[in-house]
Amino acid sequence: MSKLVTYMGTMYPWQCDHIGHMNVMWYVGKFDEATWTFFHHLGVTPTYLRQANRGMAAVQQTIQYRKELMAGDVLRVESQLLDMRDKVVRFVHTMMKVEDETPAAICELTGVHMDTAIRKSTPFPPAIREKAAALIAAAGA
Repeated sequence: MSKLVTYMGTMYPWQCDHIGHMNVMWYVGKFDEATWTFFHHLGVTPTYLRQANRGMAAVQQTIQYRKELMAGDVLRVESQLLDMRDKVVRFVHTMMKVEDETPAAICELTGVHMDTAIRKSTPFPPAIREKAAALIAAAGA
């Protein structure tokens, strides 16, 4: 279980830009939705964030655009944890065009776990670190 399916959806005509393919803002939006599903698998849920006064902040995001997506294309995002340190998580999303199973875009992100009361980074709790370790171990198996 090294890669998790974190998004499934369809590309709609209103998400196209002036040359007829998916506008970059929609790639970012779909990757963002995948991120929150991915965080859920780690235990970084909305309930956890609210109850613990925690938040996540993106500090780096790199996107490689590989293939045009057109209206009607069905998409899947697969996500994989690359690294988790004390306060930092690094992961990658691969957006696939389902019809031919080709990568349309790849997004690598780095996020920081924050204490929202003092607005500073803070360590992930042990339960989240344990889930992350299990995902990393599964990827290496």
